[in-house]
Amino acid sequence: MTDSNSSSQNSLFRSSNNLSKTHLLAEETVFVRSKVKFLNKTLIKLENPRSVLIIAKNFDNAIVDFTKRLTIFFIETSWKHCQESSINLKVYIDSKLDYLNSPFQELKESEKFKDSLFFWDREFCLNNAEEIDMIITLGGDGTVLYASWLFQNAQVPPVIAFHLGSLGFLTNFTVNEIKSVLNKVVGCEGDGVHINMRMRLQCTVWRANKNLKTDVAILQTSSHENIEISKKKIDYLATEDIFSGLRIHQLKKPHPVETFHILNDLVIDRGPSAYMSQLELYVDEKHLTTVQADGLVISTPTGATAYSLSAGGPLAHPLVPSILVTPICPHTLSFRPMLLPDSVELRIEVPSDSRNSAFVSFDGRHRTELLKGDSVRILLSPYPLPTVCKKDQGEDWISSLSRCLHWNERARQKPFSNGETILEGFPHCDDDNYNNSKK
Repeated sequence: MTDSNSSSQNSLFRSSNNLSKTHLLAEETVFVRSKVKFLNKTLIKLENPRSVLIIAKNFDNAIVDFTKRLTIFFIETSWKHCQESSINLKVYIDSKLDYLNSPFQELKESEKFKDSLFFWDREFCLNNAEEIDMIITLGGDGTVLYASWLFQNAQVPPVIAFHLGSLGFLTNFTVNEIKSVLNKVVGCEGDGVHINMRMRLQCTVWRANKNLKTDVAILQTSSHENIEISKKKIDYLATEDIFSGLRIHQLKKPHPVETFHILNDLVIDRGPSAYMSQLELYVDEKHLTTVQADGLVISTPTGATAYSLSAGGPLAHPLVPSILVTPICPHTLSFRPMLLPDSVELRIEVPSDSRNSAFVSFDGRHRTELLKGDSVRILLSPYPLPTVCKKDQGEDWISSLSRCLHWNERARQKPFSNGETILEGFPHCDDDNYNNSKK
């Protein structure tokens, strides 16, 4: 008996009748890993970009003023590409800055700038991602997260993040480096830049039947239908034949209601309840554990240095394709953080016997309540977030650990003896007396 996917699986194997499928699989694994390693080391240069989208902290007047100067710089500069062709960029700025007497009002009305200056909003980003060639962020890590949030069900343009915020773990460039960075990305300087394809997670909220109590009452009082429904089947809305019949339309299956693509983490917590959260955690539809804690953090390697780190989670290199599972204050001695492969699908459900509901947020946004029977399904997003590296993926990460978190900094331990004498500060000894005493 052959597997239904055997033909597609066999197509992976390059060819050799002398090797077993196990050997061929090993060869393919090595080949894929070498290809990934090659892609991570590849230098990228944008060819003939036509547009740039600027995302800035628009409540910071200093950054707004700098955004205006940067906009003028982009429009007035005739970028020279390696083929010596001139590039005139269209500049998109936040529509929240398009108001009367704003710093951009003069540019908007100017003959010199009005044909190159445009304004974006969230709807534009959702529907016109292919029109943007690169993104400039001016702020901190939150500004980069906001850039990710703007581009949900679409490929995200490459992001160049400049540090004008607080922490700056994801923002490796200073504003003084803008010209040199753009010359590497767009112009002829250097061979290009490394791109960090930061994985995102696709998170879908599933709702159980909203009219559960009403439907159960109808079925339990319908004696002529002779239907026996156990409490477990009612609570979990099991899709079994017992629900067939005249009233099947009154018992709905759990259904997806909204999907988000997150860069950092998904957090499920107990909200305002005094009781701890009780959650069922499944991996590829196999029950992994029951979570009894204040909550749970599911994060990417990028989000490993955020809430997950504060909750005791591990550091993860951004090139490690993994999903981090970190409990928040678990009421057990043995629930340790876990690192799972990015190929799995997670499901987190609020069980029917939980004392309270739970609350879920996505990169700190769209906080919503999960009732009993509701769940969240999490898998790898097909839309990663590409960020431009200052050096390369690994060196930038190590630099951020030292710069932002002062990781593993300690006074260096001295050797047992370095041949030096100890005289300084001794109250009854000076160099002359010490030397005379030795004669």
